[in-house]
Amino acid sequence: MIPIHLDPAQTQIGLVGRGPLAVRRLGWFQGLGVTPLLFSDCPGPDLAAAAGTDLIARLPNADDLASLQVLWVADLEPAEAEALGAAARAAKVLLNTEDVLPLCDFHTPAVVRRGRLVLSAGTGGGSPAAASFVRERLAATFPEAWDEMMETLAAERLKQKESGATMAEMREAAFAKLIAAFGPPNLGDSL
Repeated sequence: MIPIHLDPAQTQIGLVGRGPLAVRRLGWFQGLGVTPLLFSDCPGPDLAAAAGTDLIARLPNADDLASLQVLWVADLEPAEAEALGAAARAAKVLLNTEDVLPLCDFHTPAVVRRGRLVLSAGTGGGSPAAASFVRERLAATFPEAWDEMMETLAAERLKQKESGATMAEMREAAFAKLIAAFGPPNLGDSL
């Protein structure tokens, strides 16, 4: 697996679904501040309520797929998911079909967000429960105070860059601030 963080401002994201898995995935997106293009030809009441006016009341067509870069699929019948997956891949769209490994070009990690700091854990689809367990450990290890710290570090880094600081100098200053706030990294401890 190659872990990456996608910028939704730079990436056209789609979600297709009908029921509880689509509702869960939509909630995941909403928790990250992302509004995907949401397609459903037969949304369950919970999905319709969660989507509101953002719902596109049909499955994506070839033009829709051509506009996407990443697509999550949930709650479709297997034959429908396979056909949509083939069309998405033909359009060069990265595909994730909930809990169907052969229809996944990538896997969705468990995420902890602390402002600009995004921590993720994934198992390549092998054990979502293990990824969730690690997410809970990360959440406990990285308190909410990281939100403010990330804003402070970003502002200071920008000032340092403008004044001509080197990458090594910026790293050293950030480490000093982090150690003062949270203590040194204890690499000997296990999660």
